[in-house]
Amino acid sequence: MQRRDIIVIGASSGGVMALKELVSNLPADFKGSVFIVLHIPAYSESRLPWILEKASKLQAVHPKDGDQIEPGKIYVAVNDHHLIVEEGKVRVKRGPKENRFRPSIDALFRSAAYVYGSRVIGIILSGVLNDGVSGLWTIQQQGGMAIVQDPDDAEQPQLPENTLEYVHADYTISALDMGPIISALVTEPAPERNKFTSQQLKLLELEVIIATKGNAFEMGIMDMGEFTPFTCPQCHGALVRLVENKFIRFRCHTGHAYTASSLLAELSEVVENKLWQTMRGLEEMDMLLSSIADQYKELGNVQASNLFRSKADESGKRAQLIHDLVFEQEQYSEDVRLNKEDV
Repeated sequence: MQRRDIIVIGASSGGVMALKELVSNLPADFKGSVFIVLHIPAYSESRLPWILEKASKLQAVHPKDGDQIEPGKIYVAVNDHHLIVEEGKVRVKRGPKENRFRPSIDALFRSAAYVYGSRVIGIILSGVLNDGVSGLWTIQQQGGMAIVQDPDDAEQPQLPENTLEYVHADYTISALDMGPIISALVTEPAPERNKFTSQQLKLLELEVIIATKGNAFEMGIMDMGEFTPFTCPQCHGALVRLVENKFIRFRCHTGHAYTASSLLAELSEVVENKLWQTMRGLEEMDMLLSSIADQYKELGNVQASNLFRSKADESGKRAQLIHDLVFEQEQYSEDVRLNKEDV
């Protein structure tokens, strides 16, 4: 009888402390294999395996592509690479970003759900936005267990709260209490349960492949959802809308994936950057026109000097208007990031 021995964990902001608390209560003879995605910047080298080994009785590593999966071991995603599980081994790949992240929680969770089904225990810890919500829902549909950190226990409660809005968790508990629960669950049999239709399974397989190889267009991603008039903020590729229960997602034809919130957050940053560029251009125009006005004044051409001075003043006023819009957009982008209700 197969056991619930594949544990996948996702976290972002505030997740390190929660991860330390969780692994600190796993026994030295733990029979499961643990896979962790923590959102970190692409340029940052993670020391999370070292941190977790200090807090745990288990070995923690950054896996290499193709490493064999071993029980009693913690596998931590490498920065700027997706952590994917296959039958008996780990894949470390630079597939398209999902929800603006690589590594992505959703990418790990979907791969585990597709390969191991009801053997999977999915866990969401402290974080922001909603990378991992779709993946945890998928784990449940494939017969796995869903555990979410109690938002009151999380340093950043937004990710647990967003998850609980769409996923009926089997357990909603503190990170410190998860160790004993998981240790008990890995001894239980994993009954075969699958709520996915054949079409949903086909999409799941496709998305797992995309996370490892890309080539979404050739794989037929555009036929798996509803074509939209929107484009991907990263590559400007066409986006299709995917609906899971009451949860909306998007994928572009090159493979980038977004939840509705992460797409809005990315677009908000794009708009903000373009406003900064517009303000810079207007201020450069102001400086150029003022310089020309000064030169004409030195040459005694008062009429030309006044003309260019008036144009410089107009550019300055427009730059000030854009300046005000930039800071309004910055606040709006922050509200989007924090998922505020008044957005």
